[in-house]
Amino acid sequence: MIGVVGKPASVSNFFKATSSLVQSPLKPLTPATLDAEPKATLPVQFKPETSYSISQTLPKTGLVAATSSFTGVNQVRFAHTDIKVPDFSHYRREGVSNPAASSKSSDEARKSISYLVAAGSAVGGAYGAKTLVTQFITSMGASADVLAMAKIEVKLADIPEGRNVTFKWRGKPLFIRHRLQSEIEKERSVVLSTLRDPQADEERVQNPKWLVLLGVCTHLGCVPVANAGDFGGYYCPCHGSHYDASGRIRKGPAPLNLEVPKYEFPEPGILLVG
Repeated sequence: MIGVVGKPASVSNFFKATSSLVQSPLKPLTPATLDAEPKATLPVQFKPETSYSISQTLPKTGLVAATSSFTGVNQVRFAHTDIKVPDFSHYRREGVSNPAASSKSSDEARKSISYLVAAGSAVGGAYGAKTLVTQFITSMGASADVLAMAKIEVKLADIPEGRNVTFKWRGKPLFIRHRLQSEIEKERSVVLSTLRDPQADEERVQNPKWLVLLGVCTHLGCVPVANAGDFGGYYCPCHGSHYDASGRIRKGPAPLNLEVPKYEFPEPGILLVG
């Protein structure tokens, strides 16, 4: 920027001027100095108290604007003209290359591509979500070995009368007892009011001859011994719980009767537990 104070002295061909140079990162500046009383001859004669344009005395290259004010201060601004503006015409679509033409037709042609991309993304996202949910639910299900043990089929002809046979079902002992007629009559004659966990024998069996129980003591989860105890049913030697031939608690610390699992007789001579 060059600041000029237009207060002409007694000699009309001379004026005092000051200059300041501001360095720009775009182009190095060449230092310049002005004499206190430059001997440049102006093309016009200055009159006192009058503002004049100094554009005729300034270089033309790089000049952007020259302004003059009533206070006598003039400002001249320069700009670099050697900067090249990049050409992006190679990257523009043909439909918008002409600035005077409307781009509506080009936008209409590109809508189908936008819809296709959006639809493809939606389908891919839905498929991915479905796969993720399916794998998550499958991981929460039982494994193949657990499903194989979900049910157990027993041939009742292999269990003689009066005997109790133990099977392994879902990691627990399963008691299947072929009861004698005397045991059936004895258990059905028990007064329910005398039981800690009142339950009739008819409620615990589907077929009076076959008693199906989980061999887990209801006290602390021990495995009772069959055909033992004070009532001829099951006895837990760990803490002294006695069960009768219907699996009901009759004596000892156990609070409940032995559990009866879900079972059925799909055909004669076959017992299906689970």
